[in-house]
Amino acid sequence: MNDMAVTIIPKSDQLNADDLLAGPRTITIRDVKIAPGTEQPVGVFFDGDDGKPYLPCKSMRRVMVAIWGADASAYIGRAMTLYRDPSVTWGGMEVGGIRISHMSHMDENAIVVLTATKKSRKPFTVAPLAMPKKVTAKPPGDAPDAKARAF
Repeated sequence: MNDMAVTIIPKSDQLNADDLLAGPRTITIRDVKIAPGTEQPVGVFFDGDDGKPYLPCKSMRRVMVAIWGADASAYIGRAMTLYRDPSVTWGGMEVGGIRISHMSHMDENAIVVLTATKKSRKPFTVAPLAMPKKVTAKPPGDAPDAKARAF
């Protein structure tokens, strides 16, 4: 294997922007934990997270609530695409952050106006994410009888 992406995975207990340097990632949510009053009050656990949940910033939590509603238990089984936005600032410096580009369970683009600075707000657009169709095996009784086929 010659995939450099596996060599730059940050050592952390959460998904962070550097995990997305190789490109966006679509996740399917399996659990959401909420701990009000903590610095990072929401943990979004997803299939294949290796114990590193997505801890959305306040702006992305606002996007999730605006599109999917406030009941986090309804998020289970839903999916979203996360990407690294290099323009995200912290402490006055561009450090990069995680943003949501697509979400399932919506029919058309959604625009959520978010706080950019204390004095300004900017529109943030999220596109619909098509959920893959689950393939289910047919019960044995539904299989065609080999003798009944004509060739």
